Order: sequence, then structure tokens, then C-alpha cells
Amino acid sequence: MGLFDRIKRVVSANLNDLVNKAEDPEKMLEQAILEMQEDLVQLRQGVAQAIAAQKRTEKQYNEAQNEINKWQRNAQLALQKGDENLARQALERKKTYTETGTALKVSLEQQSTQVETLKRNLIQLESKISEAKTKKEMLKARITTAKAQEQLQGMVRGMNTSSAMAAFERMEEKVLMQEARAQSAAELAGADLETQFAQLEASSDVDDELAALKASLAPATPANQPQLPPQQETTSSPKSNDVVDKDLEELRRQLDQL
Repeated sequence: MGLFDRIKRVVSANLNDLVNKAEDPEKMLEQAILEMQEDLVQLRQGVAQAIAAQKRTEKQYNEAQNEINKWQRNAQLALQKGDENLARQALERKKTYTETGTALKVSLEQQSTQVETLKRNLIQLESKISEAKTKKEMLKARITTAKAQEQLQGMVRGMNTSSAMAAFERMEEKVLMQEARAQSAAELAGADLETQFAQLEASSDVDDELAALKASLAPATPANQPQLPPQQETTSSPKSNDVVDKDLEELRRQLDQL
């Protein structure tokens, strides 16, 4: 490969890259629609011109047919009057118009075919333009969505996701610890109350059992017998106990002497 060929290829590649980068899809779609509409205007003008030419040829053909009929009548009239030479001239004029009418008929058929073709092309182009406009709106919506997604991805890439998630995890851990402390405090408060009530119930049971025991040990009081007042309990002092012990010892000594 020669040097100039390599330079040409490099330049072409760079130009293609610049063109690709410069192409805005939305602007390119708008430009394509404008070009198609310009073609539609030109095609409409061509159809109008073809129809006008067809009308003109049709008019000429009809005039030729009228002339043919007229000179046919003139030839008949000349023969009826006995002027054969004049009848011949009328027939020659008729022949000229007949040849002209034949040529006009061929041209008219060709123009009719051309007009029908142009009309079909016009309808097809109008349909393509309508379809292109619909596709343009759809592609514009897709382009807008793609740009939004691209911007969103760029924002996501620019975010420090790991540090943000770590911060969320730390805050979640703190919330969990605070909830655990609150739950523990609530359980301890509930336990203290339950303990106090349990003690109250236990002391009440003991008091009830003691009262029942006293009632069962108390002597039955006969009916119609006044109850004596309870005797006062006498508490023996250490001194009275010593005197009793001495008396008891003296009594044992006397018994031993007998």
C-alpha cells in the first residue's frame, strides 16, 4: 500500500468519525422529513404539469375528432352536389386530421399512464412521509429516554455509593442498639413490677395461712359461756429462773438423805 493511499484512508476515517460525532439523531430526523417534504412538493408540481399536459392533449384529440367528422360531412355534401373534386379535397383534409388524431391518441394514452404512475408515487410518498413523522416522534421519545438513562447512569457513577451505604448501615446499627436498650429498659421495669406484685401475693398467702392455723388451734368456747379475757403473758426473768433451780436442787438433796 502506497503512502498516499494510507494518508487518504486515515483522512477518510477521521472525517467519518467527525461526521458520526456531529450527527444529532433528532436533527437528522428533522432534516430527513424536510427533504421528503421538498420532494413531495416537486412531485406534486410534476403531477400537476402532467395532468395539464394530458388535458391539453385530450382537448387537441377531441378537436381533431371534430375536424374529422366535419370534413366527412363536407365530403358527403360535395358528392351530393356532384362536385367530386371538392369531395376529394374534403377527404384529404379528413385524412390529415385522422393522422393527427391517431398520434394524439397515442400520446394521450402515454400521458394517462404517466399521470397514473405519478399519482401512485405521490400517494406512496405522502404515506412514507406520514410514516416517517410517526417514526420520528417515536425515535425522539426513545432518544429522550436514552439521554435520561445516560444522565442517570452518569450520576450513579459519580456518586460515592460505598460510603453512602456504609453511612446508612452505621445509622441502622445505631437505631437497632437504641431500640434494644429501650426494649431492655421496658423489660426490666416490667420485671420489677411483677416481682413486687408477686411478693405482695406471697405475703398475703402466708398471713391467710397463719390466721387459719390460729383458728384451728384455739379451744372451742361453749355456747352461753362468757369468754374470759385473754391472760396476759408473763415473761420470766433470769432471776426467777435461778430461784427455781435452787429450790429444785435442795429438794433433790433432801431426797438423797432419806
